[in-house]
Amino acid sequence: MALFLSYESASGYALFEAHGLDEIGHNTEAVRNSVSDFNRFGKVVTLRSFNPFTSALDALKQCNAVSEGLLTDELRTVLETNLPKVKEGKKAKFSLGVSDPKIGSQISEVTKIPCQSNEFVSELLRGVRLHFDRFVSDLKSGDMEKAQLGLAHSYSRAKVKFNVNRVDNMVIQAIFLLDTLDKDINSFSMRIREWYSWHFPELVKIVNDNYLYAKVAKFIEDKSKLSEDKISALTDIVGDEDKAKEIVEAAKASMGQDLSPVDLINVQQFAQRVMDLSEYRRKLYDYLVAKMNDIAPNLASLIGEVVGARLISHAGSLTNLAKCPSSTLQILGAEKALFRALKTRGNTPKYGLIFHSSFIGRASAKNKGRIARYLANKCSIASRIDCFSERGTTTFGEKLREQVEERLDFYDKGVAPRKNIDVMKSAIESVENKDAAMETEVPVEVSGKKAKKKLKAATTDNGDGMAVDMPTETTNGDALEDHKSEKKKKKKEKRKLDMEVELHDQAVDDATNGVESEQDGAVKKKKKKDKRGDNGEVLEETKKKKKSKSKDAE
Repeated sequence: MALFLSYESASGYALFEAHGLDEIGHNTEAVRNSVSDFNRFGKVVTLRSFNPFTSALDALKQCNAVSEGLLTDELRTVLETNLPKVKEGKKAKFSLGVSDPKIGSQISEVTKIPCQSNEFVSELLRGVRLHFDRFVSDLKSGDMEKAQLGLAHSYSRAKVKFNVNRVDNMVIQAIFLLDTLDKDINSFSMRIREWYSWHFPELVKIVNDNYLYAKVAKFIEDKSKLSEDKISALTDIVGDEDKAKEIVEAAKASMGQDLSPVDLINVQQFAQRVMDLSEYRRKLYDYLVAKMNDIAPNLASLIGEVVGARLISHAGSLTNLAKCPSSTLQILGAEKALFRALKTRGNTPKYGLIFHSSFIGRASAKNKGRIARYLANKCSIASRIDCFSERGTTTFGEKLREQVEERLDFYDKGVAPRKNIDVMKSAIESVENKDAAMETEVPVEVSGKKAKKKLKAATTDNGDGMAVDMPTETTNGDALEDHKSEKKKKKKEKRKLDMEVELHDQAVDDATNGVESEQDGAVKKKKKKDKRGDNGEVLEETKKKKKSKSKDAE
């Protein structure tokens, strides 16, 4: 049986034919030894056809299709054109060797060409890859390397498909920076407390918050100049009038030493730096919360934004965290304690980073390990939902949080919690209801002339005389257009009334002259056409006028 080899290179599709395989006897070791020598390998394998790609974009398209196991039209044309024809009802006397079993099954399913992919075919294709530039004489030296490099870059860019709003690296950097800022702000606050305490030592006991202390120190400057006139401004800063008065009284009887103007300027500048760092820390925290709601909304709603960000940072990425089992996630961050316990054969840690969650703090001492295990289980589920779901939603995280709350009540009060399958079913139903509600909503608001045209078209298509309320948002231009349209409507109504009166008079004259019913039918058709107006009330009035006139005529 003849053997053909399909090779997908960076520059095009190539089809090879293998000869003398009966002598070789499908010996993989013999083929492996003959691959390196082109003189021996070229006698066994020969080029049958080569179809280059038209462009780099076409090469990327073909490469993506082959990697996903899909048969493209170009590859099918190459195979059907160059391979022997197989008659219907008869078995093929050849087989096609491919490198990937997925594309082989697709080819055999679509084209009925028998394919094989084994170690023997892989060795033959390895030799083809090694000596491909010698088989294709039109390729110059260096062309193959350039084509491979360009396709590799474009293929890698196409494969790295990610949403810009869901880059978990931003969360990792933000939480690292947040921890660094906390350390820096604490150390700087201690430094400014020590520095300004030389001048006003009593302020440390009155103002405990670091940010407020820096703000008050910058406002007071020289304690000797602090008077009761500044109590209102101090109250705005501190938020308590009694505390402001206490600061003023302490400044009057302070034991601190005086500072030179240059020293006071440096203290003020340093206090301003601490305030700026605190403001930036607050903005960074808001940014972290927003990013966590985009990247891992369920994990954030379950365990909190900061703890969730620490878990993602420690695991390396959200994907790595989703791959972790719940037992690993439970002790994530306590690796030193774990290995120390294994080495000394002591008790292993019960929790790692998830200890900072409020759930473990609320549990009793004997139930901390149990609630940590349960919380790690729910965090593992939430991280997998966030990682592999296409659209972000906090529904699952909220339901999982409810489950943890119920488990805490069960440990403390003995209240039986709901089953996990029931909770997940309710979460899925709520998500589906939200999707259905979003689909039914009409997000596009049509305004102005377009809305009027659409409503006019709708009324003419329906043929109803009822007026339709127009849901337009009135602006200055729209109000003028509405006023003009009302005038036009009134003119149209007058014209319709005149036309109907004329038609009715003509019908009465025809009836007195003994006109046949055919003309009456034509008049009725005209009346029906004229009835298709915009105002149903006007048409009712015209009907009453017609009846009264017909009675007068009789």
